[in-house]
Amino acid sequence: MSTALLRTIQPNHFTLLGTALLRRTSRSNISVRCSGSQATTTTTHEAKQPSQSRVAPKNHGSNKLDEILRDYEAVIGIETHVQLSTFTKAFCSCPNNYGSEPNTSICPVCMGLPGALPVLNSKVVEFGVRLGLALNCGLSLSSKFDRKQYFYPDLPKGYQISQFDIPIASGGYVDVDIPLEFGGGHKRFGVTRVHMEEDAGKLLHSDTGDYSQVDLNRAGVPLLEIVSEPDMRSGIEAAEYAAEMQRIVRYLGVSNGNMQEGSLRCDVNVSIRPIGQAEFGTKVEIKNLNAFSAMSRAIDFEIKRQALLYNQGQEDQIVTETRLWEEGAQKSVSMRKKEGLADYRYFPEPDLPEVILTQDYVDSIRATLPELPEAKRRRYEAMGLGMQDVLFLANEASVADYFDAVIGEGAEVKLAANWLMSDIAAYLKNEELSINDVKLTPKELAALIAAIKDGTISGKIGKQILFELLAKGGTVQGMIKAKNLVQITDPAEIEKMVLKVIAENPKQLEQYRNGKTKLQGYFAGEVMKMSKGKANPPLLNKILVEKLNAKD
Repeated sequence: MSTALLRTIQPNHFTLLGTALLRRTSRSNISVRCSGSQATTTTTHEAKQPSQSRVAPKNHGSNKLDEILRDYEAVIGIETHVQLSTFTKAFCSCPNNYGSEPNTSICPVCMGLPGALPVLNSKVVEFGVRLGLALNCGLSLSSKFDRKQYFYPDLPKGYQISQFDIPIASGGYVDVDIPLEFGGGHKRFGVTRVHMEEDAGKLLHSDTGDYSQVDLNRAGVPLLEIVSEPDMRSGIEAAEYAAEMQRIVRYLGVSNGNMQEGSLRCDVNVSIRPIGQAEFGTKVEIKNLNAFSAMSRAIDFEIKRQALLYNQGQEDQIVTETRLWEEGAQKSVSMRKKEGLADYRYFPEPDLPEVILTQDYVDSIRATLPELPEAKRRRYEAMGLGMQDVLFLANEASVADYFDAVIGEGAEVKLAANWLMSDIAAYLKNEELSINDVKLTPKELAALIAAIKDGTISGKIGKQILFELLAKGGTVQGMIKAKNLVQITDPAEIEKMVLKVIAENPKQLEQYRNGKTKLQGYFAGEVMKMSKGKANPPLLNKILVEKLNAKD
């Protein structure tokens, strides 16, 4: 158990209703964060969101540009801020609720009022250890909090409680599988550090831009910041790294990882350098990335922008700056230039003790870690599934658990994967449901697969009853019995239906025997209609071919 001082105070009912008004005197206040081997810049407020209308990306794929890009290598690093799914904030008992009315989840600690003292939420430490272990990091058994001092309207204390020189975890890595449509392959990206900190408040900008309102509900919400090594070389690699981080925090249960809610926020640093050059180029930060696909496009756009400037002898125009990605225009625009590194005047947080972890505490958390996405992918691959199947099934823990339960009931691995990836996935998408919302149990899906495999019902009948089972539940055998869906496997009965259909379609029979053999499908369809879909397809086709080609 951690020996850090943990919360013993009762919830404080002090609240400030409404929103404070601040006249906007500047739109370019910034803070610079030094993390890992490269300094990076972040902002504590949220920029206005541009239009989300989608347009086709501009075509930068000319042969000339491709030739230019071959001369340069991109260097990409990502800072990922993960908002933790704790019931209360990091250093007070205020509820950690997304979407509450402005300034209703605050107290003197959130507001930075004189005399208010922070008390560490033990769950923040637990989640930090869980994530550090999942990212293969070394843990600091003795770490501390520091004050990172800067001034901005959404930071009422005038400083942020963070970790500077001794993060809770460092020196890890994450393994990623690149989808086949993007070339495939297995990549390993380094993780510099994971540290605990608190979030800032939120500025709500007026439509006119004349003023901003401050909502402090988010102030003090616990964060884990993950700083990558600059190991990525393309937009796809960066997007897959970020997507894997989302999968990991969701598997661990430390965050919902929702990018639209700001629970997972990524700041990307991009530079390029001539092939063979060891020194990094000038780094540009990209913000306003609220989807992985947008991240990939934004990075590729920035790589091309910098490469063109290099090729035109204008590399001095590549400056250290923050750029915003405009999804509607499919381009990035400069938000602010960075004159230099700010001095945050870090010093140890005097109101919080060191965080001391025992090895027993770490081992107890390690024992509760679930099977993580990378381990699931390798296990599914060992079962003989292709990479497309593997990536789909391991993407969400709930889908992977459902799949494991289905094959645990004896279903064939590939058949179970096919049903989940095709008909069931389409149903979930159309109905906007998750796998946890459906009424079809893993046991009954396994029974459905078995009923088709042993010939009790046809695949067509199986698909028909699948959607009723998904929506209403029930048992496969009960539905087969109630609807009289047992497949017809008596050759004599099928032959009668085949002869009747042939007799009723002499014109089509003549056309078939004159070489229009595609009409076999027409006859098969008519027999299926007559049997109400219950005729055994292989047996039907065998008898049909014999009768269509018979001389008499």
